[in-house]
Amino acid sequence: MNRGTLLIAVLAVVALVAAGCGARSAKPYTATGSAACLTKHGFTKVTTDPAKIGFIAGFAENGGLRATASDGNVLTIAFAADEASAPGTETAFKNHAPASLRPHMSDIMEAQRNAVLVWTTSPSAAQLADAEGCLHP
Repeated sequence: MNRGTLLIAVLAVVALVAAGCGARSAKPYTATGSAACLTKHGFTKVTTDPAKIGFIAGFAENGGLRATASDGNVLTIAFAADEASAPGTETAFKNHAPASLRPHMSDIMEAQRNAVLVWTTSPSAAQLADAEGCLHP
């Protein structure tokens, strides 16, 4: 292999690796894809039953779920249709939160792509990492 061919081969490999590093799945996260993982990470009372997860999560396009961490911190996740729809779901949670919680919504709510996570109290770093790691299509 001559030097020019080797250089082209190396550049091609580098380009493929760089393209793969930025790639994300286009599939939105879903309640059914995420629920089992939360149970494996120690969350209890994991449910996707719309009657048990609250109004906003119960009507979310890709489902919703509710789970309880080991310290009793309850997590509700609403899975919007896509990433562009998540801000509307966040607004719905803010508008329907009790007045006492509204000033603290930034402490207990965050969005990851199309998933909007809302906790009863600020989650620990481990709880947040477990929940985010369980978001699946």
